[in-house]
Amino acid sequence: MGEMSMGAAAACVGAAVWMLGGRHHGARRARLLLAGGGVVGTGPPSWEWAVGELRRLRGRLRAEWWAFGAGLVLALLGVSVIPVAAGAAGVPVLRRVRLAREVRQARERRGDAVIALCGGLAGEVRSGRQPGEALLRAARDSDGLGEAQGAVVAAARFGGDVPGALAVAARQSGAEGLLGLAACWRVAVDQGAGLAAGLDRLDAALRAERDQRADLRAQLAGARATAVMLAALPVLGLLLGTAMGANPLHVLLHTGAGLGCLVIGAVLEGAGMWWAARIVRRAEAT
Repeated sequence: MGEMSMGAAAACVGAAVWMLGGRHHGARRARLLLAGGGVVGTGPPSWEWAVGELRRLRGRLRAEWWAFGAGLVLALLGVSVIPVAAGAAGVPVLRRVRLAREVRQARERRGDAVIALCGGLAGEVRSGRQPGEALLRAARDSDGLGEAQGAVVAAARFGGDVPGALAVAARQSGAEGLLGLAACWRVAVDQGAGLAAGLDRLDAALRAERDQRADLRAQLAGARATAVMLAALPVLGLLLGTAMGANPLHVLLHTGAGLGCLVIGAVLEGAGMWWAARIVRRAEAT
C-alpha cells in the first residue's frame, strides 16, 4: 500500500512538472518565432529552467508554507493525513512569527533612521545652515521614516509646524526619538537655544539605547539557540530511528500508543516553545 501511494504521488508530481515544463517551453518557442530570431529547439526543458522555476517558486512562497510542504512529504512517507493537518495548522503560527519579525525589523530601521536624522541635522546646523534647510538636507539623506517623512519635509520646506509633524511621525513604532527632536526644535526656535548641542545629546542618548538593546539581544541569543536545539531533538530522534530501521513514522501514525505519544509530545513541545519565547520576551521588555 505504501509503495503504491509513493508511486502514485511520484507519477502525479512528474505529470505536473511535465505539463508545466511543456507549457512554458511552448510559450518560449512562440515568443522566439514571433520575435523572428534564434533557433528554436524541440527538446524537453533544460535543467537550468527547472532550477530557475524552483528559485522563483521559493521567492513567491512565504516561509510558513514550507511547513505545509514538509507535512505533505511526511504524509507521503508515513501514508497518513496527520502530518498534512499538522503542517496546515503550523502555517498561521509561522506566519505570525514572520510578521512579528518583520515588525521588529521595521522598528529597528526606523530607529536607525531617527539616529541618522539627528546626526545629519546636527552636522548641517553646525556647518551654518538654517534649521529648515538643514532639516531638508538631513531628511533627504536619511530615508526610512515611512510616510510621515513627507509631512516633516513639507513642514520644513513651507514653514509649517515642524515640531507637530515630528510628533506625528514619532507615533510610528521605533521612531519615538523624534519626540526629542521636536522638543529640541521647539526650544531652539522659541528660545534661541543652540540646536546642535541638543541634537548631539539626543543622538548620543539614542545610540546608547540602541547599543543597550543590541547587547541584550546578544546575551539572549544563547537562550534562543538552546530553545531551538531542544525543539529540534524530536526530529533528530525520528531520523535516528529511521536510520536504525525502526520505522518510527509507522509507529507514531498507525498505532494507538504511537498516536498518544505523538499528541502528548506535540503538546509538551508547543508548551515548551511558548514558555521559552515568553521568558525571552519578558527579558527584552525589562
